[in-house]
Amino acid sequence: MAGALKKCMMLCCVSKIVSKEDMAGESFEEAIAGLTKLLSEKADLGGVAAAKIKQLTDELKSNPDERIRTGFTHFKKEKFEKNPELYGELAKGQSPKFLVFACSDSRVCPSHVLNFQPGEAFVVRNIANMIPPYDKTKYSGTGAAIEYAVLHLKVENIIVIGHSCCGGIKGLMSIPDDGTTASEFIEHWVQICNPAKSKVKAETESLSFSEKCTNLEKEAVNVSLGNLLTYPFVRDGVVNKTLALKGAHYDFVNGTFELWDLDFKISPFLSV
Repeated sequence: MAGALKKCMMLCCVSKIVSKEDMAGESFEEAIAGLTKLLSEKADLGGVAAAKIKQLTDELKSNPDERIRTGFTHFKKEKFEKNPELYGELAKGQSPKFLVFACSDSRVCPSHVLNFQPGEAFVVRNIANMIPPYDKTKYSGTGAAIEYAVLHLKVENIIVIGHSCCGGIKGLMSIPDDGTTASEFIEHWVQICNPAKSKVKAETESLSFSEKCTNLEKEAVNVSLGNLLTYPFVRDGVVNKTLALKGAHYDFVNGTFELWDLDFKISPFLSV
């Protein structure tokens, strides 16, 4: 009887410790870590209590609404409320110094990788971080973002960031020479950087497919930088030295980041 009472009391205590209400103020990661630690440290909890903790842990991991809620709670508590001056200024407007083009890949968030603070970078993300050439109708979404950043926000730098293990680049490298495609949007989009693919294939015949893709990840960035110059307001900014274009490559496998400039040899007399 005493053993059963002890087990019941322990279960009640554990239930209180890990109730969803008590976890309301924790971040998703904190809640998961706390439950995992409790499971590892309390080997004598008993099967019912351990099962309850595992159930709560699994629910947190699989509940998207809970993940979003706890994520915002963490942001508000740890960042918004601790930086009233910063967010007060941001409420008045934005004046970022950087326009960043990055891939939509979930592993390469530029604000996380480069520690950009709110208001510091105007970010555009798409498949394989590509920038198409100037076209008022075909790629108006990209053009609108560039125009707004350059003419209205007056950014001083445009950075195009490629990355390791890019699925879009692998897709581009895998398109047959006859141009046959199997998707509705992806392959058509990545062919923006076909010139980079042709260059890499011609210069790296002896390399493996993986090595060619790594080269293409960087060369595609250079093609996008060149395409930026087809936008008149970008070209004018570069010519007048109010705007700098930079290429970059983030390798999340090895934890490295390359940054480079390109000499486009632009003459003011050739300004569009």
